[in-house]
Amino acid sequence: MSWRHDAGTWNAEPVHFLGDTVTQVFPDERDGSLYAILTLGHFGAKLRRLPSGAPEWIECGVPVYPEGAEVNDGPPREDGSVKKKPATLKEIWALESGGHDQPGVLWAGTIPGGLFRSNDLGATWALIESLWDRPERAQWFGGGKDEPGIHSVCIDPRDSRHIAIGISCGGAWFSSDGGASWTVGQGMRAEYMPPNLAYEPSAQDPHRMVHCPASPDRMWVQHHNGVFRSDDFAANWTEITNVPPAPFGFAVAVHPQKPDTAWLVPAVKDEIRVPVDARVVVSRTNDGGRTFQVLSNGLPEPPAYDIVYRHALDVAADGNTLAFGSTTGGLWVSGNGGDSWTCLTHTLPPVYAVRFSEF
Repeated sequence: MSWRHDAGTWNAEPVHFLGDTVTQVFPDERDGSLYAILTLGHFGAKLRRLPSGAPEWIECGVPVYPEGAEVNDGPPREDGSVKKKPATLKEIWALESGGHDQPGVLWAGTIPGGLFRSNDLGATWALIESLWDRPERAQWFGGGKDEPGIHSVCIDPRDSRHIAIGISCGGAWFSSDGGASWTVGQGMRAEYMPPNLAYEPSAQDPHRMVHCPASPDRMWVQHHNGVFRSDDFAANWTEITNVPPAPFGFAVAVHPQKPDTAWLVPAVKDEIRVPVDARVVVSRTNDGGRTFQVLSNGLPEPPAYDIVYRHALDVAADGNTLAFGSTTGGLWVSGNGGDSWTCLTHTLPPVYAVRFSEF
């Protein structure tokens, strides 16, 4: 469902894909196209494209794993061996465009753990084998999903060859050569691992990774057990330890011009995934994570049990307009950086993704 902001008011527009599960949307600034990812259970993952000005959606291709590609089928056995099974597409979990110098290029992160590139606006896809063939992939495992998945793809606007990805659970990886080679980021901590493996880069569970368009080296990650910041495009990470009311959550957004400003939607972690004290709040930092403000003006009074998924928080290009949707079908917007919020509706199905479009 889409909403248009005109003359200070929000107006609902016609619903597309009524009754289908739309798990991701992506507006392509390069040509004004809109993409929608459908996750249809028995019928699989589908990708649709609505060209600018077109009356109907076009069916695109979807990523297909090469013949013989395998993934782990369960944890390692006592002898260290791992049972394998064929890799088949479960979900397209991330979709982003290439740079403005790459017309037609799209990147897709998938479950299980594959990164794919399309050179023809999604008509065909190719697996990035340089990442797939990394020996560390044997250490990746499922977090909230049964299998590891790539949920975040960040393209450096200064150089389209610079790519960073977030994998749950497989860490944060970056490439400086368009995906020909990959390096895993250092410095994240996983408290769910044994102490000797807590800083193992490939055992990390970043829930969402974003970068500041005006200062792309600054990246933010909402991790399974904390918040992390990078100042060198995912190469090294610093843990932010003072996030109120809790360091757990799924979503993070960063101001498009101010790299020190970021928003999070915290929750209680692991077995009890609900807002802390049953109170929905947004935490904001304006100083790179040194301090935070807890924002709740206009958000539901307790008890409220809304959780915000990875892709369901977004900030517009103006840096002041934000929106997030929840698992209980609520949609809230703010026009002042989160200081106050307005509920547009609380009767939607669970909201998987929220994106702003300037066209």
